[in-house]
Amino acid sequence: MRTLRERVDAMLFERTALSGKPKELIRHELDVLRDGGDLTPTLVLKDPYVLDFLGLQDRYLEKDLEDAILRELETFLLELGAGFSFVARQRRIQLDHDDFYLDLLFYNRKLRRLVAVELKLGDFKAEYKGQMELYLRWLARYDQEPGDGPPLGIILCTGKKREQIELLEMDKAASTWPST
Repeated sequence: MRTLRERVDAMLFERTALSGKPKELIRHELDVLRDGGDLTPTLVLKDPYVLDFLGLQDRYLEKDLEDAILRELETFLLELGAGFSFVARQRRIQLDHDDFYLDLLFYNRKLRRLVAVELKLGDFKAEYKGQMELYLRWLARYDQEPGDGPPLGIILCTGKKREQIELLEMDKAASTWPST
């Protein structure tokens, strides 16, 4: 059984291949999905992300990963999916006289919302969800523009911990997405 995303991808691919004006057709199809409330983060975001183009060796730090992404920003934006634009690196968030730093911040034009990306080396850990939720709530309060949807978070890890993600119900949350 194919997922909704697989069915939509196949439909768009077939119709786009046959169309004389593929860009207009894709834009129309996305508008139909958005108007019907069917344009969800799962349809727009990829999972997993393949970051081999960054050229990192086996051992590196989160800062090395961040530096490599910014060096290859155009390729990274294309890997994230359609409609992404870069907003900030190490976005400072100040709460109760404590400083936090969000690794990368993007805006997705198709989703009309901010997209926070937290880079984590190693497997997913449950505490990453709380950290991301704090960032998303801050962004919603202080950075979200009128007409924008609520911010979306991507926790980009080397590996997933499926049972933790399942118990945290992150696969059901519309705001936080663990990805590898």
